[in-house]
Amino acid sequence: MSLNRRSKNITEGVARAPNRSMYYAMGYEQGDFAKPMVGVANGHSTITPCNSGLQKLADAAVEGLKDAGANPQIFGTPTISDGMAMGTEGMKYSLVSREVISDCVETCVGGQWMDGVIVIGGCDKNMPGGLMGMLRANVPAIYVYGGTILPGHYKGQDLNIVSVFEAVGQYSAGNMSEEDFCQIERRAIPGSGSCGGMYTANTMSSAFEALGISLPYSSTMANVHDEKVVSTKESARVLVEAIKKDLKPRDIVTKKAIENAVAVIMATGGSTNAVLHFLAIAHASGVEWTIDDFERVRKKVPVLCDLKPSGKYLAVDLHRAGGIPAVMKVLLKAGLLHGDCITITGKTVAETLADVPDLSPDQDVIRSIDKPMYAEGHLAILKGNLSPEGCVAKITGLKNPVMTGPARVFDDEQSALAAIMAKKIAAGDVMVLRYLGPKGGPGMPEMLAPTGALIGQGLGESVGLVTDGRFSGGTWGMVVGHVAPEAYAGGNIALVQEGDSITIDAHTLTLQLNVSDEELARRRANWKAPAPRYTRGVLAKFAMCASSASSGAVLDKFE
Repeated sequence: MSLNRRSKNITEGVARAPNRSMYYAMGYEQGDFAKPMVGVANGHSTITPCNSGLQKLADAAVEGLKDAGANPQIFGTPTISDGMAMGTEGMKYSLVSREVISDCVETCVGGQWMDGVIVIGGCDKNMPGGLMGMLRANVPAIYVYGGTILPGHYKGQDLNIVSVFEAVGQYSAGNMSEEDFCQIERRAIPGSGSCGGMYTANTMSSAFEALGISLPYSSTMANVHDEKVVSTKESARVLVEAIKKDLKPRDIVTKKAIENAVAVIMATGGSTNAVLHFLAIAHASGVEWTIDDFERVRKKVPVLCDLKPSGKYLAVDLHRAGGIPAVMKVLLKAGLLHGDCITITGKTVAETLADVPDLSPDQDVIRSIDKPMYAEGHLAILKGNLSPEGCVAKITGLKNPVMTGPARVFDDEQSALAAIMAKKIAAGDVMVLRYLGPKGGPGMPEMLAPTGALIGQGLGESVGLVTDGRFSGGTWGMVVGHVAPEAYAGGNIALVQEGDSITIDAHTLTLQLNVSDEELARRRANWKAPAPRYTRGVLAKFAMCASSASSGAVLDKFE
């Protein structure tokens, strides 16, 4: 394949000359037009350590493609650092960047009529955005994750980005010295790579490996290690073979493959953001998948891995213990994976896992199926009059995932954080952070600053936090996000008043505002949607077009 895709649309002879001349200007020879033209979507950026180590991978992809007989065509994709934007107005651009990245991939692959694409990304939205673009373009494609970060160290403890957010709460509570606080801030991020726990980036990379759209073992490698470069070159070779076979993303990302990915998300204790992103990925792939499917998978798949944020270990520890193939092998043997799903290598999941060794007794990162961390998955879908379309709660690591308490209502993140820092939030309170959904935020900003501060003050399990916004993959505690319908769209979360009784019950999968229907109807009659926060630019476009969180907050759900 090569100019093959172009040849179907370009008249032979003279009409092809302008098309070719542009390539000759870049050093192509006549023989190059018999080779596949393969895009390299390069997410390298000095904005964030998640992406600052990607250029060497893009270089390796180019080299691998050339070695395999293809012509690489490099283009860029943007990124937003969630960790840097957290707690600021910039956080509103994070989810928006998922759509921008997907548009970049689809536009460049389609506009330049590429025969295949290798997408390289690091930070959280790079992965769902990249895969959504791959699925829309639907030419042979493979995802290369930039790799995780190594842990920082201070006073004998491993550190990561969440250590800093929790240190803010500890310092404000008077439980940490200024010297320790400053040292944690300086030492938590030692170099390039994405945040080290089973946070959103590592959750999505692990899920992509389970989907079969990335190579085995690639999702838990560290960016700074040489094996990441070697894996990238191999990814390029595998992609060229997929081009020859015409193996496309929508052939791989089927409903059964998505179920495999969600099973691995549950088994590894992954991020709440995976729910939002896989709803969007399913939409891009044309697969029928709803928020209720996550609950169906959760009930049958146990949590097998002891990983941060609620566990002990980081992604590099998971890699040493056998990585995602080891987790998948446990699930497959237990009948919890579809072994017949095809992967980008051309092998099925079962064929890929056939030679993966059983769990080593010398590690305790991955548990056996009969001794799990938790008997059921951790991402529960709650419903009730406060979220009739569903919302997401991360219920692992909690002694008692049930509480009823008085609402403490905030219409923005900053005032909520200020109340926590001023110690105005007490055990038993249920904080309600609203007008932070896809339309209201806009962009569903993440609430790591408030949740990190609560944990740092020792309130992680005794204070509830309910929001129509999102949470960082590093969040844990009595938290419920993605409440839908959102406040801006007139959801009942907009009608909550200070002091109202709210029940969060992960056992009965309930999120309930304990106010009568008659009172809610009275409040609704007096409610008026606020003016949009933005009327121009990308945030305004996102607010205008975004679907509900319960359908992935996508921008092209027109039916």
